[in-house]
Amino acid sequence: MPNTTQQQLIERIHASGKQLVLSITGGGSGAVAALLEVPGASASVLEAVVPYAAAALQQWLGGPVDHFCSERTARTMAMRAFERARELVAAGGPVAAATEPPIATLLRGIGATASLASTRAKRGAHRIHVAWQSADTTSVVTCELRKGERTRAEEEQVATQLVLQAVAEACGIDESTVIVSALGPIRRRVQHAPTAWTELLLGKRDAIDIGVQQEVKHHAARVIFPGAFNPLHSGHVRMAEVATERYGGPVTFELSIANVDKPPLDFVELADRLEQLAGRHVLLTRAATFAEKARLVPGCVFIVGADTLQRICEAHYYGKDLMQRDSAIDEIAALNCRFLVFGRTAGDDFITLKNLELPAPLRALCDYVSEDVFREDVSSTKLRVGES
Repeated sequence: MPNTTQQQLIERIHASGKQLVLSITGGGSGAVAALLEVPGASASVLEAVVPYAAAALQQWLGGPVDHFCSERTARTMAMRAFERARELVAAGGPVAAATEPPIATLLRGIGATASLASTRAKRGAHRIHVAWQSADTTSVVTCELRKGERTRAEEEQVATQLVLQAVAEACGIDESTVIVSALGPIRRRVQHAPTAWTELLLGKRDAIDIGVQQEVKHHAARVIFPGAFNPLHSGHVRMAEVATERYGGPVTFELSIANVDKPPLDFVELADRLEQLAGRHVLLTRAATFAEKARLVPGCVFIVGADTLQRICEAHYYGKDLMQRDSAIDEIAALNCRFLVFGRTAGDDFITLKNLELPAPLRALCDYVSEDVFREDVSSTKLRVGES
C-alpha cells in the first residue's frame, strides 16, 4: 500500500479530472499498482500496459525501435498512450465526445522506459526516462543512477516515484508534492505546442505552411520532398538540389506528424526536426499516405527514394487489399502527381527504379535519377543508431 504522502498524491490524481493511459517497460510498473490500490482509480486510469519484451514494445509502438531505453522511446510511448486514450474515449460514444471542456484536453499519455540493475552487468548507466503527453505539451525527464548504490528493488522504487511524479505533473498537480529521494541531477525537456500543432495532432487541420515559400515560375512544377528527416543528412540535401536543377523551381520539404504504423510525432520531436529544416520551406501535415499528400498538393512532383516507392505498392499498407492499393495509385494519377525516384543503397546493392517490380500504373508516374547523377550511401537509420 502506498505511504501516506504517496496516497494523498494519488487521491489528488484521481480527483484531477484527467484520464490516463500508462505504458511502462523496464522498470517503474509499481506506479500502476500504486495508482490502482488507492480508491477512485476508475476516475483516472483508462488502461495500463507493460510491453516488457522487445517484441511486445515494438508491437505497441508499431515498428522497429532504435534504442529500447532512451528519451525518444519514452516520448514515443507517451504519444502512443495518448492516442490510445483518445481511442478508448472515442469508443465511449457521443457522451464522451460531448464532454466539456473538450475531452481531448483531459487526456494524458504516460510513457516510461528504464534500464535497471539485472542479473547481468550492463555496459551503460542505469537510467530511467519518463514522459507524458497531452494535446498541447510533451514533457520528459531522464535520471541516471550510479551503479551499485541501490538494489534492483530500490531502483524500482525510484522509477515508480518518477512515474508518479510525471503523472502528477501531467494532471496539473504541483510536482513539489512528490518526494523523490536523492536522485541527483534530472534532465528535463518540455515542449508546449503552438495552437496550430495541437489542431494538427487532433485532426482539426490538415497542414501548416512554415517558412517563406519561394515563387514558383509558371513553367516549373511544384516539387514536394516528403520525409521523416530523422535526421536530415547530405543525401536529402543533394536530392533537393538535383530536383531543383531538373524542374527549375524550389523544393518544399513535407514533414508529416502522422505515420501509417507508428504514433504521431511528439512535440519535442517535432521541434527538433523543424529546427533541422530552418530556413527551408516546410509543409507540416498529418498526411500519412501519398494519396493524402496528393490531395493536399495536386499537380506536384514527389521526391522519393526507391525504397519509399517500393513501399507505396506493398499490400501491407492497404490492409493487404490490392484493390485499395490500386485505387490509391489511380487517385494519385488523377490528381496529376508524379514521382522523381532516387536510387538507394541496400546492403551491397544500389537499388534504382529499374530494379523495382511495380504495378504498371505506378511505374507510369515515375521519372528516375541515374546513379551517375546521384549516389549518396548514407542512411538516417544508421546515423540514429551511431553506425555511420
